[in-house]
Amino acid sequence: MCGRTACSLGADNLRRACAYRDRRGRRRQPEWIRAESYRPSYNKGPQSSGPVLVSRRHLQQDADSSERVLMDMRWGLIPSWFKKDDPSKMKFNTSNCRSDTMLEKSSYKSALLKGKRCVVLADGFYEWQQQSGGKQPYFIYFPQTKDAMVRRKEEDEEWRGWRLLTMAGIFDCWEPPAGGEVLYTYTIITVDASKDVSFIHHMPAILDGDEAIRKWLDFAEVPTQEAVELIQPTENIVFHPVSTFVNSIRNNTPECLAPIELGDKKEVRATPSNKVMLGWLKSSQEGSPQKKENDLPRWTSQFIHSPSPKKTSAGILQQWLRKEGEPVAKKHKT
Repeated sequence: MCGRTACSLGADNLRRACAYRDRRGRRRQPEWIRAESYRPSYNKGPQSSGPVLVSRRHLQQDADSSERVLMDMRWGLIPSWFKKDDPSKMKFNTSNCRSDTMLEKSSYKSALLKGKRCVVLADGFYEWQQQSGGKQPYFIYFPQTKDAMVRRKEEDEEWRGWRLLTMAGIFDCWEPPAGGEVLYTYTIITVDASKDVSFIHHMPAILDGDEAIRKWLDFAEVPTQEAVELIQPTENIVFHPVSTFVNSIRNNTPECLAPIELGDKKEVRATPSNKVMLGWLKSSQEGSPQKKENDLPRWTSQFIHSPSPKKTSAGILQQWLRKEGEPVAKKHKT
Protein backbone atom coordinates (compact mmCIF):
# COMPACT_ATOMS: atom_id res chain seq x y z
CA MET A 1 0.00 0.00 0.00
CA CYS A 2 0.97 3.66 -0.18
CA GLY A 3 0.39 5.33 3.15
CA ARG A 4 2.95 8.14 3.28
CA THR A 5 4.32 10.55 0.67
CA ALA A 6 6.37 13.75 0.40
CA CYS A 7 5.70 16.78 -1.80
CA SER A 8 8.04 19.59 -0.83
CA LEU A 9 7.85 21.91 -3.85
CA GLY A 10 6.16 25.26 -3.37
CA ALA A 11 3.01 26.05 -5.35
CA ASP A 12 4.77 27.98 -8.13
CA ASN A 13 7.49 25.40 -8.69
CA LEU A 14 4.94 22.59 -8.55
CA ARG A 15 3.10 24.27 -11.40
CA ARG A 16 6.32 24.58 -13.41
CA ALA A 17 7.20 20.94 -12.74
CA CYS A 18 3.82 19.91 -14.21
CA ALA A 19 4.25 21.69 -17.56
CA TYR A 20 2.80 19.79 -20.51
CA ARG A 21 1.76 20.12 -24.15
CA ASP A 22 -1.92 20.41 -24.93
CA ARG A 23 -3.78 18.89 -27.87
CA ARG A 24 -2.45 21.60 -30.19
CA GLY A 25 1.13 21.03 -29.11
CA ARG A 26 1.34 24.25 -27.11
CA ARG A 27 3.49 24.16 -23.99
CA ARG A 28 1.40 25.05 -20.96
CA GLN A 29 1.44 25.04 -17.19
CA PRO A 30 -1.65 23.85 -15.33
CA GLU A 31 -3.65 26.55 -13.59
CA TRP A 32 -3.92 26.29 -9.81
CA ILE A 33 -7.42 26.10 -8.40
CA ARG A 34 -7.30 27.56 -4.87
CA ALA A 35 -3.51 27.41 -4.58
CA GLU A 36 -3.73 29.14 -1.19
CA SER A 37 -4.90 25.89 0.42
CA TYR A 38 -1.82 23.91 -0.70
CA ARG A 39 0.91 23.24 1.88
CA PRO A 40 4.21 21.52 0.96
CA SER A 41 5.10 18.58 3.19
CA TYR A 42 7.94 16.12 3.71
CA ASN A 43 5.67 13.66 5.50
CA LYS A 44 2.11 13.49 4.22
CA GLY A 45 -0.40 10.86 5.35
CA PRO A 46 -4.06 10.00 4.68
CA GLN A 47 -6.65 12.61 5.70
CA SER A 48 -4.21 15.39 4.85
CA SER A 49 -4.54 17.32 1.60
CA GLY A 50 -2.24 17.01 -1.38
CA PRO A 51 -1.81 18.21 -4.98
CA VAL A 52 -3.45 16.39 -7.88
CA LEU A 53 -3.89 17.00 -11.61
CA VAL A 54 -7.32 16.70 -13.22
CA SER A 55 -8.84 17.60 -16.57
CA ARG A 56 -10.38 21.08 -16.64
CA ARG A 57 -13.47 19.50 -18.23
CA HIS A 58 -14.48 18.28 -14.76
CA LEU A 59 -14.86 21.90 -13.64
CA GLN A 60 -15.94 23.50 -16.90
CA GLN A 61 -18.09 21.48 -19.29
CA ASP A 62 -17.07 23.34 -22.44
CA ALA A 63 -13.32 23.18 -21.68
CA ASP A 64 -10.79 21.21 -23.71
CA SER A 65 -10.50 17.86 -21.94
CA SER A 66 -6.73 17.82 -22.57
CA GLU A 67 -6.30 20.97 -20.49
CA ARG A 68 -5.06 20.30 -16.96
CA VAL A 69 -5.57 22.04 -13.64
CA LEU A 70 -3.94 21.63 -10.24
CA MET A 71 -6.12 21.10 -7.18
CA ASP A 72 -5.46 20.48 -3.51
CA MET A 73 -7.61 17.51 -2.46
CA ARG A 74 -7.98 15.48 0.71
CA TRP A 75 -6.37 12.02 0.67
CA GLY A 76 -8.98 9.32 1.34
CA LEU A 77 -11.89 9.11 -1.09
CA ILE A 78 -15.38 10.00 0.12
CA PRO A 79 -17.86 8.76 -2.52
CA SER A 80 -20.49 11.20 -3.72
CA TRP A 81 -23.24 8.88 -2.46
CA PHE A 82 -22.00 8.92 1.16
CA LYS A 83 -25.04 9.96 3.26
CA LYS A 84 -23.49 10.82 6.65
CA ASP A 85 -23.13 14.46 7.61
CA ASP A 86 -19.46 14.06 8.54
CA PRO A 87 -16.86 12.46 6.21
CA SER A 88 -14.86 11.29 9.23
CA LYS A 89 -17.68 8.78 9.87
CA MET A 90 -16.52 6.76 6.86
CA LYS A 91 -15.93 3.33 8.42
CA PHE A 92 -13.36 1.94 6.00
CA ASN A 93 -10.02 3.08 4.63
CA THR A 94 -10.14 4.55 1.13
CA SER A 95 -6.63 6.03 0.91
CA ASN A 96 -5.64 3.20 -1.47
CA CYS A 97 -7.62 1.37 -4.12
CA ARG A 98 -6.53 -2.06 -5.35
CA SER A 99 -6.39 -2.14 -9.15
CA ASP A 100 -7.87 -5.64 -9.30
CA THR A 101 -11.05 -4.59 -7.49
CA MET A 102 -11.50 -0.92 -8.45
CA LEU A 103 -14.20 -1.79 -10.98
CA GLU A 104 -16.03 -3.93 -8.44
CA LYS A 105 -16.17 -1.86 -5.26
CA SER A 106 -18.91 0.75 -5.22
CA SER A 107 -16.69 3.35 -3.55
CA TYR A 108 -14.51 3.55 -6.66
CA LYS A 109 -16.50 2.05 -9.56
CA SER A 110 -19.00 4.88 -9.93
CA ALA A 111 -16.38 7.63 -9.92
CA LEU A 112 -14.08 5.68 -12.26
CA LEU A 113 -16.84 5.02 -14.81
CA LYS A 114 -17.68 8.74 -14.75
CA GLY A 115 -14.10 9.52 -15.76
CA LYS A 116 -13.03 11.00 -12.43
CA ARG A 117 -9.38 10.12 -12.93
CA CYS A 118 -6.59 12.17 -11.38
CA VAL A 119 -2.80 12.14 -11.10
CA VAL A 120 -1.46 12.36 -7.56
CA LEU A 121 1.82 14.29 -7.33
CA ALA A 122 4.72 13.66 -4.95
CA ASP A 123 8.48 13.85 -4.65
CA GLY A 124 8.19 10.16 -3.80
CA PHE A 125 6.62 7.82 -1.26
CA TYR A 126 7.76 5.95 1.84
CA GLU A 127 7.59 2.23 2.45
CA TRP A 128 8.75 0.11 5.39
CA GLN A 129 10.61 -3.22 5.23
CA GLN A 130 10.17 -5.63 8.12
CA GLN A 131 13.55 -6.57 9.60
CA SER A 132 14.63 -8.47 12.69
CA GLY A 133 15.24 -5.24 14.58
CA GLY A 134 12.03 -3.56 13.46
CA LYS A 135 10.81 -1.81 10.33
CA GLN A 136 13.25 0.10 8.11
CA PRO A 137 11.75 2.98 6.08
CA TYR A 138 12.74 3.70 2.48
CA PHE A 139 12.06 6.66 0.19
CA ILE A 140 11.04 5.62 -3.35
CA TYR A 141 11.01 7.95 -6.38
CA PHE A 142 11.75 8.38 -10.09
CA PRO A 143 15.39 8.30 -11.28
CA GLN A 144 16.60 11.82 -11.98
CA THR A 145 18.14 12.74 -15.36
CA LYS A 146 21.56 14.10 -16.24
CA ASP A 147 19.91 17.31 -17.43
CA ALA A 148 19.16 18.15 -13.81
CA MET A 149 22.92 18.45 -13.23
CA VAL A 150 23.16 21.48 -15.51
CA ARG A 151 22.98 24.92 -13.93
CA ARG A 152 20.04 26.83 -15.38
CA LYS A 153 19.03 30.47 -15.33
CA GLU A 154 16.03 31.36 -13.21
CA GLU A 155 14.14 32.60 -16.27
CA ASP A 156 14.42 29.26 -18.06
CA GLU A 157 10.90 28.19 -18.96
CA GLU A 158 11.47 24.45 -18.89
CA TRP A 159 11.60 22.80 -15.49
CA ARG A 160 14.97 21.15 -14.78
CA GLY A 161 14.50 20.31 -11.13
CA TRP A 162 13.20 17.26 -9.34
CA ARG A 163 11.06 14.97 -11.48
CA LEU A 164 7.80 14.44 -9.63
CA LEU A 165 6.38 10.97 -9.09
CA THR A 166 3.04 10.79 -10.92
CA MET A 167 0.60 8.27 -9.46
CA ALA A 168 -2.76 7.22 -10.90
CA GLY A 169 -5.71 8.07 -8.71
CA ILE A 170 -9.49 8.34 -8.61
CA PHE A 171 -11.28 11.36 -7.15
CA ASP A 172 -14.82 12.22 -6.20
CA CYS A 173 -16.86 15.20 -5.01
CA TRP A 174 -18.90 14.92 -1.83
CA GLU A 175 -21.49 17.48 -0.79
CA PRO A 176 -22.80 17.55 2.80
CA PRO A 177 -26.45 16.38 2.91
CA ALA A 178 -27.46 19.62 4.62
CA GLY A 179 -25.59 21.66 2.03
CA GLY A 180 -22.26 23.40 2.19
CA GLU A 181 -18.89 23.42 0.45
CA VAL A 182 -18.10 20.49 -1.83
CA LEU A 183 -15.25 18.30 -0.58
CA TYR A 184 -12.85 16.92 -3.19
CA THR A 185 -11.09 13.71 -2.16
CA TYR A 186 -8.92 11.09 -3.87
CA THR A 187 -7.53 7.59 -3.56
CA ILE A 188 -4.24 6.22 -4.92
CA ILE A 189 -4.54 3.11 -7.11
CA THR A 190 -2.12 0.32 -6.10
CA VAL A 191 -0.69 -2.63 -8.02
CA ASP A 192 1.51 -5.61 -7.18
CA ALA A 193 5.03 -4.40 -6.44
CA SER A 194 7.73 -4.75 -9.10
CA LYS A 195 10.71 -7.01 -8.44
CA ASP A 196 12.93 -4.05 -7.55
CA VAL A 197 10.78 -3.32 -4.51
CA SER A 198 9.64 -6.84 -3.78
CA PHE A 199 10.00 -6.14 -0.05
CA ILE A 200 6.60 -4.42 -0.23
CA HIS A 201 3.37 -6.13 -1.33
CA HIS A 202 1.67 -3.32 -3.22
CA MET A 203 2.90 -0.04 -4.66
CA PRO A 204 1.24 2.96 -6.31
CA ALA A 205 0.28 2.66 -9.97
CA ILE A 206 2.87 5.00 -11.46
CA LEU A 207 2.26 6.80 -14.75
CA ASP A 208 5.68 7.04 -16.39
CA GLY A 209 5.79 9.80 -18.99
CA ASP A 210 3.50 12.54 -20.24
CA GLU A 211 1.69 10.32 -22.76
CA ALA A 212 0.52 8.02 -19.96
CA ILE A 213 -0.52 11.06 -17.92
CA ARG A 214 -2.42 12.48 -20.90
CA LYS A 215 -4.36 9.28 -21.49
CA TRP A 216 -5.22 8.88 -17.82
CA LEU A 217 -6.51 12.44 -17.45
CA ASP A 218 -8.30 12.90 -20.78
CA PHE A 219 -11.49 11.04 -19.91
CA ALA A 220 -13.39 12.54 -22.85
CA GLU A 221 -11.02 11.02 -25.42
CA VAL A 222 -9.80 7.90 -23.61
CA PRO A 223 -12.53 5.55 -22.32
CA THR A 224 -12.24 3.77 -18.98
CA GLN A 225 -11.37 0.35 -20.37
CA GLU A 226 -8.47 1.80 -22.37
CA ALA A 227 -7.28 3.95 -19.48
CA VAL A 228 -7.11 1.08 -16.98
CA GLU A 229 -4.62 -0.68 -19.26
CA LEU A 230 -2.13 1.95 -18.10
CA ILE A 231 -2.31 0.58 -14.57
CA GLN A 232 0.77 -1.63 -14.45
CA PRO A 233 3.76 -2.09 -12.11
CA THR A 234 6.86 -0.14 -13.10
CA GLU A 235 10.55 -0.87 -12.56
CA ASN A 236 11.59 2.70 -13.36
CA ILE A 237 12.04 3.64 -9.71
CA VAL A 238 14.92 3.96 -7.27
CA PHE A 239 15.08 4.19 -3.49
CA HIS A 240 17.29 4.80 -0.48
CA PRO A 241 16.93 4.11 3.26
CA VAL A 242 15.87 6.97 5.51
CA SER A 243 15.77 7.50 9.26
CA THR A 244 12.97 6.16 11.46
CA PHE A 245 12.42 9.87 12.16
CA VAL A 246 9.82 9.65 9.37
CA ASN A 247 7.78 7.11 11.34
CA SER A 248 5.95 9.82 13.23
CA ILE A 249 3.53 11.78 11.05
CA ARG A 250 4.19 14.76 13.32
CA ASN A 251 7.73 15.04 11.94
CA ASN A 252 7.62 17.25 8.86
CA THR A 253 11.16 18.39 8.12
CA PRO A 254 13.79 17.65 5.42
CA GLU A 255 15.35 14.96 7.64
CA CYS A 256 12.42 12.71 6.71
CA LEU A 257 13.78 11.95 3.24
CA ALA A 258 17.52 12.42 3.82
CA PRO A 259 19.51 9.26 2.96
CA ILE A 260 21.24 7.31 5.70
CA GLU A 261 23.72 4.45 5.76
CA LEU A 262 22.28 1.30 7.23
CA GLY A 263 24.08 0.10 10.32
CA ASP A 264 24.24 3.58 11.82
CA LYS A 265 21.34 2.94 14.19
CA LYS A 266 19.03 4.30 11.52
CA GLU A 267 19.83 7.90 12.42
CA VAL A 268 20.83 10.72 10.08
CA ARG A 269 24.60 11.05 10.10
CA ALA A 270 25.96 14.56 10.48
CA THR A 271 28.29 14.21 7.48
CA PRO A 272 29.23 17.16 5.25
CA SER A 273 27.28 15.59 2.38
CA ASN A 274 24.08 15.25 4.38
CA LYS A 275 24.48 18.80 5.66
CA VAL A 276 24.57 20.05 2.06
CA MET A 277 21.43 18.10 1.19
CA LEU A 278 19.58 19.16 4.32
CA GLY A 279 20.64 22.74 3.75
CA TRP A 280 19.13 22.74 0.28
CA LEU A 281 15.95 21.06 1.45
CA LYS A 282 15.47 23.61 4.21
CA SER A 283 16.13 26.57 1.88
CA SER A 284 13.68 25.18 -0.69
CA GLN A 285 10.73 25.32 1.70
CA GLU A 286 7.92 27.68 0.81
CA GLY A 287 8.57 31.20 2.00
CA SER A 288 12.27 30.71 2.68
CA PRO A 289 14.26 33.88 1.92
CA GLN A 290 17.18 31.72 0.73
CA LYS A 291 15.11 29.93 -1.89
CA LYS A 292 16.54 30.17 -5.42
CA GLU A 293 15.87 28.17 -8.56
CA ASN A 294 19.61 27.64 -9.05
CA ASP A 295 19.85 26.01 -5.63
CA LEU A 296 17.95 22.96 -6.79
CA PRO A 297 19.92 19.75 -6.22
CA ARG A 298 21.51 18.35 -9.36
CA TRP A 299 20.56 14.69 -9.34
CA THR A 300 22.15 12.26 -11.78
CA SER A 301 21.03 9.14 -13.55
CA GLN A 302 23.52 7.22 -11.42
CA PHE A 303 20.55 6.40 -9.20
CA ILE A 304 20.25 2.90 -10.60
CA HIS A 305 17.83 0.09 -9.92
CA SER A 306 18.71 -1.97 -6.87
CA PRO A 307 17.62 -5.63 -6.72
CA SER A 308 17.21 -5.44 -2.95
CA PRO A 309 17.26 -2.83 -0.19
CA LYS A 310 20.76 -4.01 0.73
CA LYS A 311 22.08 -2.30 -2.41
CA THR A 312 21.02 1.31 -2.24
CA SER A 313 21.87 4.56 -4.00
CA ALA A 314 22.68 6.42 -0.78
CA GLY A 315 26.43 6.08 -1.30
CA ILE A 316 26.19 7.51 -4.82
CA LEU A 317 24.05 10.35 -3.50
CA GLN A 318 26.64 11.17 -0.87
CA GLN A 319 29.44 11.11 -3.48
CA TRP A 320 27.49 13.53 -5.63
CA LEU A 321 26.72 15.81 -2.69
CA ARG A 322 30.40 16.00 -1.73
CA LYS A 323 31.38 16.84 -5.29
CA GLU A 324 28.61 19.36 -5.79
CA GLY A 325 28.84 20.93 -2.36
CA GLU A 326 32.58 21.56 -2.08
CA PRO A 327 32.75 24.72 -4.23
CA VAL A 328 30.16 26.53 -2.13
CA ALA A 329 30.43 24.95 1.31
CA LYS A 330 33.17 25.50 3.84
CA LYS A 331 35.31 22.46 4.33
CA HIS A 332 35.61 21.16 7.86
CA LYS A 333 39.03 21.16 9.41
CA THR A 334 40.38 17.72 10.25
